[in-house]
Amino acid sequence: MDSAEWDARYARSELVWGAPPNSTVVEYVYGLDKRVARLAAETDATPPPLPRALDLACGEGRHALWLATHGWQVQAVDFSQVGIDKGRTVAARLSRSVRSRVDWRCADITELAAAEVTGPFELILMVFVHLPADQRRPLLRQLAGMLSPGGMLLVLGHDTSNVTDGYGGPQDTDILFTPEDIRADLDDQGLTIRVADHVFRPTEGPDAIDALVIAERPTP
Repeated sequence: MDSAEWDARYARSELVWGAPPNSTVVEYVYGLDKRVARLAAETDATPPPLPRALDLACGEGRHALWLATHGWQVQAVDFSQVGIDKGRTVAARLSRSVRSRVDWRCADITELAAAEVTGPFELILMVFVHLPADQRRPLLRQLAGMLSPGGMLLVLGHDTSNVTDGYGGPQDTDILFTPEDIRADLDDQGLTIRVADHVFRPTEGPDAIDALVIAERPTP
């Protein structure tokens, strides 16, 4: 699916994904802003006033805005300008201090350097981003290099088994993944895998099956 198709999807008046953040994201991220160390990007520089987060394929900004209301400085990246604009519209209803914490960028997430998204970040979200393995693997390895010491990378998406045993979501197994796939993608990147498991998500039908991996860069 290209950006034009997502533009058309986000052009609906209602929010495609709804306003609340995903419950699994909340479970693992809530309170992290108080626990994670904020380190300067360069030696002898001043640490940032707020922890930094990257929200990949942010869509209409439900996670970016939730993070901003909980004390994060967020770079929110998506290739749909319509989705970005809807995120800004939702943000306009929030306080100026919260709005100022989100840096919206319309860009291809597989070309982050061109969008000047370089990190470091204390948190990176890759939530329901589905790419072929030959695109997913280099992206994940690039993201690993953007994590600050003590930082967390959270990867959540439709598990491959969801096609046969779950409900909804993409039906193309070439873009789905398992926790083991993500663990292999991140091998030799110096990260500690804290969680690699399946999450059963309630839907209007049977439970959907998601794959969840949480990796952290150890502190020196």
